[in-house]
Amino acid sequence: MAHMTTEDVHEYINGVCFKTGPPGKVGIETEWLVTDPDRPHARVTIDRLAELMEDCGPPPAGSRITFEPGGQIELSSVVLPGPAQAHEALAADLRHIGKTLADAGLHLAETGLDPVRAPVRLLRLPRYTAMERFFTNHRHVGGRTMMCSTASIQVCLDTGADAADVRERWEFLHRLGPVLVAAFANSAVWRGRPTGWKSTRWAIWAGIDASRTRPVLAPDTGVDPVTAWAEYALAARVMAVPEVPGGGGRWTADPGITLADWIAGRGPRPLTLADLEFHLSTLFPPVRPRGWWELRMIDALPHRWWPVPVALAAALTDDPRARSVAEEATARLCGDVAPASELWLRAARRGLDDAELAACARTCFDAAIEALPRGGSAELAALVDAYADHYVRRGLCPADTAGQVPAPRSAEPTSGARAPLTHRGGPS
Repeated sequence: MAHMTTEDVHEYINGVCFKTGPPGKVGIETEWLVTDPDRPHARVTIDRLAELMEDCGPPPAGSRITFEPGGQIELSSVVLPGPAQAHEALAADLRHIGKTLADAGLHLAETGLDPVRAPVRLLRLPRYTAMERFFTNHRHVGGRTMMCSTASIQVCLDTGADAADVRERWEFLHRLGPVLVAAFANSAVWRGRPTGWKSTRWAIWAGIDASRTRPVLAPDTGVDPVTAWAEYALAARVMAVPEVPGGGGRWTADPGITLADWIAGRGPRPLTLADLEFHLSTLFPPVRPRGWWELRMIDALPHRWWPVPVALAAALTDDPRARSVAEEATARLCGDVAPASELWLRAARRGLDDAELAACARTCFDAAIEALPRGGSAELAALVDAYADHYVRRGLCPADTAGQVPAPRSAEPTSGARAPLTHRGGPS
């Protein structure tokens, strides 16, 4: 089995994480907390959920069903041309599993963070045992909450047609990121009370290991995307090392090295391709390159609205006219550089209470609404317009409604979410 070098890491990232081709395809990953209304403080076991999913049969449109450590159900759609087809497919699969869950008295929650249940890890795979131990060792108190109590919508878009297009999309999606955090913030309640954040889910993620959660693109970096991601991966702490490459045998959690250290000979054995692939899977920046762009900054939403961020992000990225408008608006918001950590945190804390974020969001929504019918997504344009009327044009996000009323802005979040303001582990 070949051993990896630093040059191999760069080559793998260039060839796999940033592969190019005609853009336009869309994939969707939706995570859902599952609750039992008759027992709101009890966790629904994975055994029960797995049995229900087995009984209802495979989703009709081909989505893949997996489970997160706290029992969250994740549906990953097939990749299809454009947001309309991706939406139609995932909507059919959500209806399929939703009926089975409803018949069993269970419910897919409409929030990005469990508002009342304590985080309990139900999935006992070695990967998650090592992950929890890593966060415990580094005193990242929000690590277990991140693993077991959060849910998001991840929008997956093509990287671009060529290297120049990849770089443009890379910079644009980073600038768009805080707007998506603010416009779709939906996690203002935790441990039964308001936190003072519109997206507490983002605050929790930002409070854990910065070497794997901060945005890759920062205002003071001008390197190309491939180099930026390779350097990010090399500098990140290694979360765990399986005894056997590929995951077999016993695992060593938190070996106390970075990936660069491992390559330099300070690991328990030489680095292999399987080790590199696992390491990359444990890095969680808001824009993650995986051979496509994986946008990870969006809270799970009420059922009616989950297609909106998918349609918005796809239209603004793939429609040239819409992207031109959004690029100008987001560049103005960010001062023609990548968004600073302060902007990401403002977005999570204030949502569209922030006047600059609200103005940028209105421009981006209007551009997407105009663009979507041109790409054959007129029905989604109407839904995005309805969302804009309900929230964005009123300076609101889902955290402001449906009983999730945040504490006053001057209030500090509860202990686990406080980390981004005081801990260097927050975005930079």
